[in-house]
Amino acid sequence: MAKANKTIHSMLSGITTTRIEHQGEIVVIGLGRFGSSLAHTLTDMGYEVLGVDFSEERVQDHAGTLTHVVQADTTSERVLRQIGAADAVTVVVCIGTDIESSVLTTVALVDLGVQNIWAKAITEQHGRILERVGAHHVVFPEAEMGNRVAHLVTGQMLEYMALDDDFVIAELIAPNELTGVALGASNLRVNYKVTVVCVKPSGGQFTYADRETVLTSSDLIVIAGHRADVERFTDRR
Repeated sequence: MAKANKTIHSMLSGITTTRIEHQGEIVVIGLGRFGSSLAHTLTDMGYEVLGVDFSEERVQDHAGTLTHVVQADTTSERVLRQIGAADAVTVVVCIGTDIESSVLTTVALVDLGVQNIWAKAITEQHGRILERVGAHHVVFPEAEMGNRVAHLVTGQMLEYMALDDDFVIAELIAPNELTGVALGASNLRVNYKVTVVCVKPSGGQFTYADRETVLTSSDLIVIAGHRADVERFTDRR
């Protein structure tokens, strides 16, 4: 679910300076684990979703839970037009291991003039092909999850998310060197080049952190910074 959520928040903004204005259904093609998770999360968020899959069994599994669901061969531009994909603002191609179908579907969507095409890639080469044929955004959910888990298994971080290739945020328990002193006097940014952006006291809720915030050893904090600096800070113990 975390992989789908991250993709959704990026997808809805379009990663452009102008927010994508969604009208009608968001089309999700490929209802495997990632595609179905993304489709149902979008539905929970209040969006209308057309789920599409080549497998009749998968289509039946999601009937009644998505706004609409249809069985179709999406490598055909004619079929995509028939199911209404040409009228969609955003289409997400979540086809799994069938790289040929993934690429052909993306090409067909480009030819139809869909303005916000997202495509899932399973390898770097797959991703490069998707970009070259015209996908506006390519995501690597398996690779992103592997990177995230790798940072969590050491036990230093409770949560980790990359905002782009070199800037990340991480959640962790406040280290001893930051407790009992105002953040402004901790020299955190000078020593480690990271920033505490919010704090959650034990039993409380997250709130903004500022120079006057004094942490305790039971507080959770969220820090932000360049990847190498965040990793250096969390790995110092």
